[in-house]
Amino acid sequence: MITISLCMIVKNEEKILKRCLDSVADLVDEIIIADTGSTDATRAIAAQYTEHVYDYTWIDDFSAARNDVFSKATKEYIYSADADEVLSPENRDRFRLLKETLLPEIEIVQMKYANQLQFGTVYNFDEEYRPKLFKRKRDFVWEGPIHETVRLEPVVYDSDIVITHLQEESHAKRDLANFRRHWESGYRLPKRLLGLYARELLLAGDEEDLVDAAGAFMDAAADNGRDSEEMAQSCCVVAKAARLVKDTVNFFKYTSKVIAEEACSEICCEMGHFYEEEGDWEEAAIWYYNAVYETQPILALQSGGKESLEGLIRCYEALECPEQAEIYREELQKREGASI
Repeated sequence: MITISLCMIVKNEEKILKRCLDSVADLVDEIIIADTGSTDATRAIAAQYTEHVYDYTWIDDFSAARNDVFSKATKEYIYSADADEVLSPENRDRFRLLKETLLPEIEIVQMKYANQLQFGTVYNFDEEYRPKLFKRKRDFVWEGPIHETVRLEPVVYDSDIVITHLQEESHAKRDLANFRRHWESGYRLPKRLLGLYARELLLAGDEEDLVDAAGAFMDAAADNGRDSEEMAQSCCVVAKAARLVKDTVNFFKYTSKVIAEEACSEICCEMGHFYEEEGDWEEAAIWYYNAVYETQPILALQSGGKESLEGLIRCYEALECPEQAEIYREELQKREGASI
């Protein structure tokens, strides 16, 4: 049987921390909690479960905090959890069985993260795999009978454990503000973070968030070191921000950049919204149709599904074509039924 250190970073989680720890505390061999500045009863609650509670000075860097708390672990594996996670009785049993039977060569265990769409943010799916259990000390293994090399890719196991994500509120404002602070400090967001920033803006950002972020994505779209995917993602953000503030020049500038290369559902959907707002229902319907049937989404799946299908329904209702509107209403219901 393996041994496990539970590592967490927390701040002002008095409402939910006990619920999380009650569901996992007896499954692990050590609990280490870093508090990043709580002003409520979080530390007192944590202290009921472990003596390893310490202060961590927050520097707007989740990776730095995770690395610090991981460095204090002493067991074979590290389980990384957030306070808004819960293991159900069924998944507690699965976790216990995993602990008893995990093969020593497994270095990362992925678990299904469920209930993600309750507060939107960066998620397109309600359930998806995430790495949650990590081997603390990694074994390096030579591979290949000739031109041998050290295996660098981790051995990953996709488990059947489902973690229920029970947020009390959306963290979008916090996350988007953090992204913006890093850009304003001169930090060049790497490709993965640029994509996450763009996705969170499109899925959970309001007009203020999008307008505030437009400068960062204009910079990214003009950055010759970015690839075509990063350019397209950046243009999607700037185009939506421009539409919301009625900046027609920049709207067409950035939608055109994407259409000239390879259109995506997000840009077609934005074109649909633009012409719908202009009262040009026929043109809007063409773009919504393209969003659903002729292109693919690169950030927000809804742009190629629900959002554009609802646009088609509105357009054909306005054009007094109820039969056509009903076709798209049935398509929407079919897609929503398939996603349940």
